[in-house]
Amino acid sequence: MTSIKKRTTAALTAAILATNLAIPATAAGAPTIRMSSYKGSILEVGERSGLIIGPSGTDYTVTSSDPDTVAVEQVLTFWVAVAKAEGTAEITASNSTGECGSMTLTVSSADSAPLEVPASGDSAGLTDNMEIRQEMIRLINQTRKANGVSELPVNEALMNAAQVCSNQRYTWHHAPEEGQAAAEAGYPYGFGDNLTVFTGTADAARHAVDNWINSPGHFETMIDPRCDCIGVGVTQYDGITYCYMFVGIPNSVNFYA
Repeated sequence: MTSIKKRTTAALTAAILATNLAIPATAAGAPTIRMSSYKGSILEVGERSGLIIGPSGTDYTVTSSDPDTVAVEQVLTFWVAVAKAEGTAEITASNSTGECGSMTLTVSSADSAPLEVPASGDSAGLTDNMEIRQEMIRLINQTRKANGVSELPVNEALMNAAQVCSNQRYTWHHAPEEGQAAAEAGYPYGFGDNLTVFTGTADAARHAVDNWINSPGHFETMIDPRCDCIGVGVTQYDGITYCYMFVGIPNSVNFYA
């Protein structure tokens, strides 16, 4: 297997692609409605976690089997799970045609929750700009669906790795650091990644995805049918926006791990 990188840089605008070639993923069935939690299936009392629900572009009703344990709230166009008390609750999303999908969330006390050390050592930084990041994922999945490939569930490790890299404010790819960030965050395989940097902070998710759509190499990575999960990172600093997209490629190798 080989590694392919395409790099282009402008003064304050950069859109860059890195793709690790991998063994193609085999097709697998998927539930009608897919659900995942940004912070995983185990939350601590008092934690809030964004819910990623697909297919995108649909209005959903989200309910909890036990709101006293896990409540759900709608924030703008997104749904958030709120851990209230120790226990488990099933979170269900349904659409207007009656299709459903669900996931189970477990709430533990801070003392009993498993210890997780984020790759950056800064857990607050890994949850920066979540509304922009969730909108990026929605737009990327919308683009994939329009091009006949499956939408991607969120992978927490790739979310963290992408945010670690965007926080570095790179304007071109740093392959060893990107590979190490993915490995340290806990993602075991190779991946493809897109980077774009642009002046301004308004409508950042749309700006980033449009940049990738309009660049053939980035577009191919975004709609790669081999990929099975996604993570994105967004950092805004001094009027400039830095965006990363990591897409996981199962059964491939991260040569920088």
